[in-house]
Amino acid sequence: MVAVGKPEENGYAERLMRAKGEEVNLSEYVNFHAAYGSLRRFLDEVYTRKRIHSTLDYLTPAEFEAR
Repeated sequence: MVAVGKPEENGYAERLMRAKGEEVNLSEYVNFHAAYGSLRRFLDEVYTRKRIHSTLDYLTPAEFEAR
């Protein structure tokens, strides 16, 4: 995620952690496997396909990759 000695790259990691926190804080999980599956779904369906990113010219990661 972040190269050693490159503090300017920390923002990318923090943004991802904040996005995952949104899912975790708004959900209740029965066990670890339920949490893992929910986070995986969130990252695949919401974070990658629906959430726009300013560093990607306000496109979703999927749209950016398709360019």
